[in-house]
Amino acid sequence: MIVNSESLQQAVQNSAQALEKLQKPDGHWVFELESDATIPAEYVLLDHFISRLDEKQLELHARIANYLRSIQEPHGGWPLYRNGALNVSATVKAYFALKCFGDDVDAPHMKRAREALFAHGGAARANVFTRIQMALFGAVPWRAVPVMPVEIMSMPRWFPFHMYKIAYWSRTVIAPMLVLCALKPLAVNPKKIGIAELFVTPPDQVKNWHSLFERSALVPLFRVLDSVLRVCEPYFPKKFRQKSMDRCLDWIKTRLNGLNGLGAIYPAMAYAVMMYHALGTPRSNPDYETAIKSIDLMMIDLPERTYCQPCLSPVWDTALSAHAALEAGLDKNIVYKACDWLVPKQILDVVGDWAFRRPDVLPGGWAFQYDNPHYPDLDDTAVVVMAMDRLDRNKYQMPITRAVDWILGLQSKNGGFAAFDADNTYYYLNYIPFSDHGALLDPPSADVTARCVSMLAQLGYKNDHKAMKAALAYLRREQEEEGCWFGRWGTNYIYGTWSVLCALNAVGIAPEDPMMQRAVSWLVSKQQADGGWGESGDSYYKGKPKGEGAKSTPAQTAWSLMALMAAGAVDHPATAKGIEHLIQTQKPDGTWDENDHTAVGFPRVYYLHYHGYRAFFPLWALARYRNLKTSNTRRVTVGM
Repeated sequence: MIVNSESLQQAVQNSAQALEKLQKPDGHWVFELESDATIPAEYVLLDHFISRLDEKQLELHARIANYLRSIQEPHGGWPLYRNGALNVSATVKAYFALKCFGDDVDAPHMKRAREALFAHGGAARANVFTRIQMALFGAVPWRAVPVMPVEIMSMPRWFPFHMYKIAYWSRTVIAPMLVLCALKPLAVNPKKIGIAELFVTPPDQVKNWHSLFERSALVPLFRVLDSVLRVCEPYFPKKFRQKSMDRCLDWIKTRLNGLNGLGAIYPAMAYAVMMYHALGTPRSNPDYETAIKSIDLMMIDLPERTYCQPCLSPVWDTALSAHAALEAGLDKNIVYKACDWLVPKQILDVVGDWAFRRPDVLPGGWAFQYDNPHYPDLDDTAVVVMAMDRLDRNKYQMPITRAVDWILGLQSKNGGFAAFDADNTYYYLNYIPFSDHGALLDPPSADVTARCVSMLAQLGYKNDHKAMKAALAYLRREQEEEGCWFGRWGTNYIYGTWSVLCALNAVGIAPEDPMMQRAVSWLVSKQQADGGWGESGDSYYKGKPKGEGAKSTPAQTAWSLMALMAAGAVDHPATAKGIEHLIQTQKPDGTWDENDHTAVGFPRVYYLHYHGYRAFFPLWALARYRNLKTSNTRRVTVGM
C-alpha cells in the first residue's frame, strides 16, 4: 500500500490546526479526564453524606444521573471501561447514586442493574472502598470493613505496615480514611436512602472482606490478624489514639494543596471532606471550604455529559501536545508558550514523600496536575524534559538539569523507574485486607522506565552509563514471551511496547536486534482488518489476549505506528495500512472519535479515558510518518 502524500499532508495540517485551537491563552493544554461510573456516583453520595442538597446541587445531580444512565451497559451493570464486564463495586455505587437522586427502584434500568448484581453475588461482593462507603451510610455494619486503626500513623519505619511503604495514591486516601474508620460516623443522608435490596443475604449479616488473592497463603494470615485487631482495637490507649489522630490530621493539613486538593485526586479529596464533616468542623472553616471547592472544580458539565473527573492532567497534556506540535511543524512560538508555562510548574522547593526512600535527592520534578508539590511524577517529568530539550536545550538547560538529577536519584535497585517513588516494592502489602484491589504499591514499570531511558538517551547519556545500563537490563528482563511489554499506565501491551521501542531506538539499538524484531512481529500480528489497533482493558486480566479485544482506536493505532517506526519499520506494509486508517477515520474538523478507555489508573480496578489522546497522538504519528518518509535517514532522532 502506498499512502497518498497529499492526503497525508492534509490530514497532518487539519489535525495540527485543531490542536492549536485547543491551546489555552497562557500556553497550556488540558483535556477532559474521564473514569468510570464510580467517581460521578461518589460525588452524588458525598453530597448526601454532608447534606449539601440545595437547588443548584440537585440540578447538577440530575445531569449526573443522565450521564450514569447513559453509560449503563446492556448487561445491566456498570463496567470499569467501555464494553467491559459488570463490575460489582461500580454497579453498587451507580445504583446507589441513582436511587439517592430519586430513580424508582422498579424502573427498568434499576431492575436490570439489580438482577445483574444478584447474578454476581450481590453488593456483598463489592471491594473494600465500596464497603467503607456503604458502612458510612449504614448499609453494612463496620465489621464488614477491615480494621484500619489510626495508630498506623505512629508506627516506626521498621514496622511491616508504614504509610511510606505504600504508593502516594494509597497514602493520601488512607490518611483521611483512618480518621473516618476511628470515628465511624454515619452519613446525614437526609432522604434516608438504603440499598438493602442489593444484597443476596441480609446486609447486617455481611461479615468480612474478600481479596483478589484468595488463593494466597498470606490471605488467611491477614484474616487472623484482622480478627485480632478487631478485638484489641477498643482497648488501645486513648492517649496514643489521640496522638495518632493529631499526627494524621497534621499530615493531611500539610498536603491539602489548596484548590488542587489532597493528592490532587478525587478519592483522597472526597475522604478529606467527609473527615472534616465527621470531626464536626464548621463548613465555613477555610480547610473544609477549600476541600469542597477543590472537588467542584473537577466537574465537567456539558450538554452531552456531566461527570466529576478523577483528577486533572494539564502537565501531561501540555507536554505531549508540545511533542505533537513539534513533530507536526507548528509555529515554534506555540511550543515556547507551552514550555514557558511548564517552567514555573517545576517543583524545586518542596521535598515530597519520595524523600522517604531518597532523602539526599534534591526536588526537581513536575506533577501531573496543576499543582501537587508533594507528588511529582517521573513519567511527566521525563516527557517535559524531552519536549524542552527538543525545542531549545540552551534556554531550558537549568530546569532540564534539575529534573534529570531528580529522576536519576529515584532509580530503583532493580534498574527500573516507578511513577512516584523508588523501591516501592513491599509486595506483601498487596495482601492486607485494605488492599483487596491489589493496587497499593508503585513498583517500577516498563513504560515509565522506558520514558526515563528515552529522556537520558535524548540528552546524550551513553549505554554504558550506570543508570542506563541498569535500566536497559531491566527492560530486557521485562519483555513478555510474545515480544511485547506490559503497559502500567496505558492500555496495555500496545502502550508498553510503544514506550519501550521508542527507548530502544533512542539508545541506538538496531532494528535487527532480536528484541526489536520480536516486538515488531507481535505488533504486526495484532493489526486489525481495518488497519488500526485496539486493545481492551481485559488484557490486564491473567489469561486474556494481549494487544486485542477492542475495535481500533486512534490512540492505540498511533502508539502502534510510532512503535513500528521507532523499530525501523517505516516502510513496512503494516505501517502504511495503519497510516491510511488514521487518514480515513479523521473527521472534517481534524480530530478523531474515541470513546474508549485507553489508559489505566489501577489495573483491574480503575480505568481512564483521556479525551486529549485522540487530539495529539494521531497527529504525532501522522506527522512522524510524513517526516520520516521525506528524510534520508528514516530514523527517529528523539526519545519519543
